[in-house]
Amino acid sequence: MGLDFGSKTVGVSVSDMLGITAQGLETITRKSPGKLRKTLARIETLAAEYEITKIVLGLPKNMNNTMGERAEATLEFRDKLAGRTGLEVVLWDERLTTAESERILLSGGVRREHRKSRIDWMAATLILQSYMDANPIPDRPIS
Repeated sequence: MGLDFGSKTVGVSVSDMLGITAQGLETITRKSPGKLRKTLARIETLAAEYEITKIVLGLPKNMNNTMGERAEATLEFRDKLAGRTGLEVVLWDERLTTAESERILLSGGVRREHRKSRIDWMAATLILQSYMDANPIPDRPIS
């Protein structure tokens, strides 16, 4: 499972059964940044439904590789997520995934009013796909 954690949304993606491709699943929204109980419960439900064994959480580093306020919030979220789900939560550099998601949606002809609802799960998809490409599963069939 790939997650793009934002101040009011979390984009969610999952991989196919072979761990080759990532697909966007949904965007979880919340009313304020600190309200995480329902968000964590939804992720836990999705993890059980999709038989998730690992979560890849995007880490929003600054372009100069430092960690800012959003990265610190992400680290706190990681700890809560790991505690709630009992799953391994891997941090993965997510720099420029939102910009890339916007570019992909624009090039796909997605209208402005629809892009906002899709950009977070698209970023989660890019995070998960990047992680899977860099960490191939041993003995996975390659076509």
